[in-house]
Amino acid sequence: METPQASYDQVFSHQRLDVYRVALEFARFAHGVVPRVATGRSALREQLLHAAESVVQNIAEGASQVSAAMAKKHYRIALGSAAECAAVLDLLSAYGLQRLGEGRQLIGRTGAMLRKLAR
Repeated sequence: METPQASYDQVFSHQRLDVYRVALEFARFAHGVVPRVATGRSALREQLLHAAESVVQNIAEGASQVSAAMAKKHYRIALGSAAECAAVLDLLSAYGLQRLGEGRQLIGRTGAMLRKLAR
């Protein structure tokens, strides 16, 4: 007897979260910013991508948890990674990179939502 297959959207609820969608949009923004960062700042480039990806991944993992305490743990980790993203944007701005406002808005929104989820 064949078991019915659950669809991707039925199994993974993280995609229905606004915070996930905004974090994913920030990751796209970060990916677009990296080519504009000077090659001498490769550590910042890598950190931005790594932290942006960590935000998205920890939101997804938090949404999959059965325990509220475990979900909050992952949302707190995502919030820490969002703070790293904000700090990298601040450093890039201090080093003269322009047009970071959209990224600041996206990561700020993400951080605000994560702060509420982590409580």
